[in-house]
Amino acid sequence: MTADARQRVALVTGAAAGIGRSITERLVADGMLVIAGDIDETGLAALRAHGGGQVITQRCDVTDEASVAALADLAADHGGLDAAVANAGKGAYGLIVEHPLETWQEIIDLCLTGVFLTVKHAGRVMNDGGSIVNIASLNAIQPSAGMAAYCTAKAGVAMLTKVAAMELGDRAIRVNTVAPGLVETAATSGFFMVPGVVEEFVENTTVGRFAQPDDIADMVSFLVGPGSTFVSAGFFSVDGGASTKRYPDLPSAFARLVGPTPS
Repeated sequence: MTADARQRVALVTGAAAGIGRSITERLVADGMLVIAGDIDETGLAALRAHGGGQVITQRCDVTDEASVAALADLAADHGGLDAAVANAGKGAYGLIVEHPLETWQEIIDLCLTGVFLTVKHAGRVMNDGGSIVNIASLNAIQPSAGMAAYCTAKAGVAMLTKVAAMELGDRAIRVNTVAPGLVETAATSGFFMVPGVVEEFVENTTVGRFAQPDDIADMVSFLVGPGSTFVSAGFFSVDGGASTKRYPDLPSAFARLVGPTPS
């Protein structure tokens, strides 16, 4: 089979649920074989069962280099990568002066170092002309009180993307950042449980709604597809225009939820 005739192969981390699952399903619909990694093995099994034979899963902890390398090697066994999406991540709330160091380190390890390791090993086995997409956040450019670790990690992802685009460009590999605003997933369910927070998110968009995972998958599909071969080092906000306004006041919202401190 010639390189042009073979099936294109993608790698997705954090693939078992939410945005990662939507991205995986979209890339399958685009005709790709997807190597899907996550620490949620039950979620991976469900994804594989619905993948029509086009999803290969393997447990992957993106904070463990050997685990990420093994996921990339699995892709190499199928002809090398044509696309990779570094999606795994999570947030944590805590004001800086109260923030445990171990929580800070956990978020940096997952949301920034995990992306670095994914780019490192995906780039190692990627075919020339491939595409890497790093999932950051609106918080890469818009700060939020109580989200120091997450904001810092996601801002780091945006700069890591630019450096990777420079270093991998001689192989015509493009590297881009996608920065979602509020997306309705299990991971963001906490926001939906705090009175007023989602309404404040929506008020501070220009399109008057929050996102669904498919909104993010649409942008990823474009960036790994044939219509974006001259697009690299870009930062693509998929936030409904929220970057033009302000982030919700999370400390006030959480204070209302907890109630007044007893005197």
